[in-house]
Amino acid sequence: MGKLSLILIALLTVFTGWSQSAMNKDSLLKVLKTAKDDTARVLLYIDIGYQYEQDDPSTAGQYYLMAGELSQRLHYKTGTIKFLTNYTGILNGRGAYDSALALNKQSFQLAREIHNDLYIGKTAANIGNSFNYLSEYDSAIYYYEMAGRYFEAMDNNYLLARMYEMEQLVYQNMMQYKKALQYGKMAVKELRSSGDSVDLSRSLLNLANSYQNNNFIDSALSCYKEALTISRKLDFISGEAASLLGIGNIYFHRYDADAMKPYFEKALALSKQSGDPNGEAIASRGMALYHLLKKELDKAKAFCIVSLKLTDSAGSKYDRYESMNTLSSILYAQGNIIEAEKVRYKMQLLENEIRGSELQQKTISIEKKFETEKKEAQIKLQRSQLHQKNTLNYILSGSAVALLLISLLAYRNYRHKQKLQQAKIDELETEKQLTATEAVLKGEEQERTRLAKDLHDGLGGMLSGIKYSLNNMKGNLILTAENARAFERSIDMLDSSIQEMRRVAHNMMPEVLVKYGLNVAVGEFCSEIDRSVALHVTYQPIGMEQVAIDQTIAVTIYRIVQELVNNAIKHAHAQNLLVQLQPSASEKMLMITVEDDGKGFDTAALPASKGIGWSNIQNRVEFLKGKIDVHSEPGKGTSVLIEVHI
Repeated sequence: MGKLSLILIALLTVFTGWSQSAMNKDSLLKVLKTAKDDTARVLLYIDIGYQYEQDDPSTAGQYYLMAGELSQRLHYKTGTIKFLTNYTGILNGRGAYDSALALNKQSFQLAREIHNDLYIGKTAANIGNSFNYLSEYDSAIYYYEMAGRYFEAMDNNYLLARMYEMEQLVYQNMMQYKKALQYGKMAVKELRSSGDSVDLSRSLLNLANSYQNNNFIDSALSCYKEALTISRKLDFISGEAASLLGIGNIYFHRYDADAMKPYFEKALALSKQSGDPNGEAIASRGMALYHLLKKELDKAKAFCIVSLKLTDSAGSKYDRYESMNTLSSILYAQGNIIEAEKVRYKMQLLENEIRGSELQQKTISIEKKFETEKKEAQIKLQRSQLHQKNTLNYILSGSAVALLLISLLAYRNYRHKQKLQQAKIDELETEKQLTATEAVLKGEEQERTRLAKDLHDGLGGMLSGIKYSLNNMKGNLILTAENARAFERSIDMLDSSIQEMRRVAHNMMPEVLVKYGLNVAVGEFCSEIDRSVALHVTYQPIGMEQVAIDQTIAVTIYRIVQELVNNAIKHAHAQNLLVQLQPSASEKMLMITVEDDGKGFDTAALPASKGIGWSNIQNRVEFLKGKIDVHSEPGKGTSVLIEVHI
């Protein structure tokens, strides 16, 4: 039997974040005629492009390009970020997702250079959108999480909710429905704090879909009804129609024909009113299913044929497939087996076409990458040839000039060789330092392992033997009450010594790291700290279950986490500590985050720090060819972000 499409109305949008002018297009164009070539003109280009974007994307793109060119001449980095961010929206509309990704990464780097946390968060979100369009979901989640941390630090609940919502949609695409539900709940929670809004209505609709995917039908129905109430209150017609379709769909799957009918009828009327052929097609299919349940097969067939025609104008192959599926069910019910089988055959062809389109899209993406690389190589070759021709022209211009040029070329060649030689020396020096660091780290770990084994097997065995002997002696000695108590205290102190010795041995080289890997070892370490210290430690692994890490690298990462946690315990005076590990499969990176709510410090004083702990962290990160980013202010806690190659 056919089914209804669930409508996800949260879209992948570009996070421009720049307030657009309230003036109309004609007024802006008049102002442009007298505007000077300064930063105000850059913003004017952006505003005009925004006005054109919906109806004339090509013209909008031209104005964005002019904004970018002027920003470059003025060295106006904020203007360049705005140009890149808006222009990627045009590229996404053309399906040029790879080009959009490259520009989004460039705007992200510029945002970091000007140290603007809001821009950093928004440009990171745009990178996540690009990866989402390219179906590289792991990378999309990585950048959405990064953007979310910036928005959370700024107490921007709206943008944080947007990130949760995007992550919900990504996890739905990955068919990780439990994860999608988790982020959908967080999105709705953040949006509720600002009262009823179109965004809350949309978020409730997506949460309802997540509930349905997890088979929590009553919860889904509750979300749909709340979204319906808010949409009607705000006159949000598309939200109201989507809510009605969702409720009707639930009643259909309960086979309650009388309950589903009014919702589909109202959704159909609203879709016609707003000129939404896709919504009208889904509502018509809902009415066909209603009449099918009522065994009014001729009416069901008529509605289904209308739905099929509407899917053609809406251009939705998926909805056409669903309407054909419903029509085949109706034809089977009428006993028209031959026509039903013909429809099923067309469905198979359409399914093959849909899958072929998806495969073609991936192939085109690969071809675009190849063509881009090929064009870049051609440009480099042409530049090289042009340089050679210019050099030849200079040589032929005259003997005096030629002699001077030869002298200059000889000097430049000498300087170039010097630079190459120095570069080789620097490279060898770096390799030497890395080799020395690796040797020190390996020697340190070997010594830790030896000491841990000696403590556990040697000293531990001796202490356990002494305890056993004392317990045997206890039964054969006649002691006064005071001496007996002293004897018991001695045994208790011996027990404490054995436990402390085992704890020290375990910290030197935890067996769980060797046996079960980094994820389990870090989790156990955090749990142990949480139990033994007046500090609440939370460990949050994201996607670590599927990651295999070489033992040498795993040990180094474990030591980094261990040192960061110990620093927080010693210096931060915090109440809560978060440890998070998150890999990025596409870039073969691991992101380590350690955040606390302690007293914080001035990061400007960090380079002058002479602490051994911080030096050990830096050495280990350099050994893994990683980088460290520390954010902290007095009284505002500390956040350390480390990215290392795995």
